[in-house]
Amino acid sequence: MGHREQLMIGAKRCLEELGYARTTSRDLAAAANAPLGTINYHYGSKESLLNAALLEIVKEWGEKTVHSNSVAEAAGQDAQQRLEQMWAQVIESVSANRAMHVGSIEAFAQAERSPEVREQIAAAYEKSRPELAGELHGFDETFDEETARAIGSVHMALVAGLSMQWLIDPDHAPTAEQVAVGLRAIARTLEES
Repeated sequence: MGHREQLMIGAKRCLEELGYARTTSRDLAAAANAPLGTINYHYGSKESLLNAALLEIVKEWGEKTVHSNSVAEAAGQDAQQRLEQMWAQVIESVSANRAMHVGSIEAFAQAERSPEVREQIAAAYEKSRPELAGELHGFDETFDEETARAIGSVHMALVAGLSMQWLIDPDHAPTAEQVAVGLRAIARTLEES
C-alpha cells in the first residue's frame, strides 16, 4: 500500500479519534506511518486530506445507511415503510457513528472559511439530491428533475436535522415514526391551503 492510501486510512482514523479541528499534520503522518511531507505531496494540504477523508467517510455512511434502503432492496414496502426504515437507520447510525457525525459538523463549519471545503461539500450534496429521490421514491431519469431535486433536498434536510437532534438530545429526539406523523400533518396542512 502506498503513502496516498496510508494517508487516507490515517486521516479517517484521526477524524474518528481526534475530530476535524484537533487533527494536526503530525497526527496525520503518525497515523499513516508516513513522512510528514507526503501530505502536501499527495493532497496539497492537511485540509485537503481531511476533506477527502471526510467526504469518503460520509459517502460510505450514506451507502450503508441511506442508500442501502433503495427501491430495489425495499421491494414490497410502501413509501411510508421505506422512509421510516431509512430514518430508523439514520437514528441508529448516530449512536454507532457518533465520531463521524461530529467530524462532519466540524468540517461543515470550516466551509464558511474555505471555498475548497464548501465546493466539495456542495458538489456531494448536489449529486446526492436526485439519487435520494430515485432510491426512496422510484423516480428514474425521465422524471421531472426539479421535483426530484426538491424531494432529495427535503430528505437531506431531514437526515441532517434528525442526526443533529439525536447527537444533541437523544432523550427527546424524534423516532422514525414521529417524523412520519409530523410529515403527514405538514402535508395535510399544505394540501388544505
